[in-house]
Amino acid sequence: MCGRFALATEKHVLEMLYQLEIREDLQPHFNVAPGRNILGIRASADDLGREASLFRWGLIPFWADDPAIGSRMINARSETAAEKPSFRSAYRKRRLLIPASGFYEWKKSGQAKQPYYVSLKGGAPFSFAGLWERWEKGEESLESCTILTTGPNALLKDLHERMPVIIRPEDYRDWLDPATPPDSVAGFLKPYPSEELNVYPVSTMVNKPVNNSPDLIKPIGK
Repeated sequence: MCGRFALATEKHVLEMLYQLEIREDLQPHFNVAPGRNILGIRASADDLGREASLFRWGLIPFWADDPAIGSRMINARSETAAEKPSFRSAYRKRRLLIPASGFYEWKKSGQAKQPYYVSLKGGAPFSFAGLWERWEKGEESLESCTILTTGPNALLKDLHERMPVIIRPEDYRDWLDPATPPDSVAGFLKPYPSEELNVYPVSTMVNKPVNNSPDLIKPIGK
C-alpha cells in the first residue's frame, strides 16, 4: 500500500516534468498523510492538455452519501479497480498523476515497525498512478483521489505485500487520456523495477503526521 509520502520538489521542476503551469502554492512536505489536499495532474477539460489541481487524498465515490468513506479509500488495488463500484468509473474516465519525491513503507520487527523511505535513484520526482472523483452531494463539490497499488518488486517484497504504481514520463499522455483502451491502461499497472529505486531505514518520527522536516528522509545514523 501507500499510506504516507513526500513531495519536496521545487515547483519549476514539476512544471517542466508535466509541461504545464502550477498555480497552487506548493511548500515542501516530507510527511504527506491521508486526508490532506495533495497535488494531482489530470487531463484538461478540453482533453487538449493537462492541468494541475488539489485533491483530497481518500477517494469519495460520486454515489456516496457520506464523504467520510474516503478515509478507507486512500489506495485501490490495480488488479480490481476496473470492476470495483467505487473505482471503475474513475478508472475509465478520470485517471491522475500524483507527484512525489519518495514514499514510506513499514517493516514489522518484533512488536515494532521500522519505517523505510523509497525514492528513485538520483532523487528525481516521479508520479504515482491515481484516480480522481468529484462528489457533489455537499454544499460544495469535493474532488478526491486514490493511489493505485500493485504487487511488490524484489527490492520491496520484504517490506510490504503491496507497492504504489509508478507511471513513467513517456506513458503520461496515454495514462491520462480517457480514450486509451483498457488493455493498454492495464499494461502500466506493474511493479517498478527494483534496480531504479533506493530504499533505506529512516527515523520513527515519520510515524506522527504532524512531523514534517527534511530529517524524516535522512538515513538512520546519518
